[in-house]
Amino acid sequence: MANLKEIRTRIVSVQGTRQITSAMKMVSAAKLRKAQDAIIQMRPYAVKLQEILGNLSESLENDHDNVYTVERDIKRVLILAISSNKGLCGAFNSNIVKKTIELMTKHYWQQKRESQVDVISVGKKGTDLLHSREIKVLESHNEILDSLDFTDVAKLASKIMDWFADGTYDEVQIVYNQFKNAAIQELKIEQFLPILPAVTSYQDQIHADYILEPSKEAIVKDLIPKSLKIQLFKTLLDSNASEHGARMTAMHKATDNASELIKALQLEYNKARQAAITTEILEIVGGAEALKG
Repeated sequence: MANLKEIRTRIVSVQGTRQITSAMKMVSAAKLRKAQDAIIQMRPYAVKLQEILGNLSESLENDHDNVYTVERDIKRVLILAISSNKGLCGAFNSNIVKKTIELMTKHYWQQKRESQVDVISVGKKGTDLLHSREIKVLESHNEILDSLDFTDVAKLASKIMDWFADGTYDEVQIVYNQFKNAAIQELKIEQFLPILPAVTSYQDQIHADYILEPSKEAIVKDLIPKSLKIQLFKTLLDSNASEHGARMTAMHKATDNASELIKALQLEYNKARQAAITTEILEIVGGAEALKG
């Protein structure tokens, strides 16, 4: 059994850790509220725009000017893996890397065998994990997460769209965590390019015949690129809110575990202290008996 000094030292150490995890939980909760408000406000607009975009792209599928809906033989693939710049958020980052590797090895195994799958990473932790698993990262844009701004996201989206338009890549996929609530983040694979037709019910299809002004060509040139940039921004907002939710949950569990460990150490300390007192009493009694003899 450890001596009393060692146990006291461990108790103080765990109490300090509990204070840190509790403070981090409160900070993450405050950040989560802000991130949650941002994605809740953005999501209805982005979802409706994506629906319109899907219906529109379906009506323009024979239009050669609509480069973002062109389905080609898949020879080269780009995967955008969105993680975080910071850790202490449970399996948030490792799940992204596992899903990215799974996508490469199972869905695009033939392209991977021919070295035709490239990865762009957003998030320092994901970038480091990909490097550690010997996955080549074409580009990393970790700075985007430092200050999540639509202008920076639009630049990245434009670059990816240009690569798809000039035939550098035939398909672009995004791996990210979709925000459900503070405790639940759903790991998602979402096709960014080419644009998929909208999946709607029969009732929705009745209202999907749009009057296009000034022309289909103008819509293709302006609305579709803008909507793609908004979709990528929505994805990053989802991931940002998911990160804070995952970190808050992880810190909550760490705080609870620290409290349980402190209780166990205090019990061990009391047992050790009682054993020490009993030993001292026995020594005193034994010394007194020896003096009598």
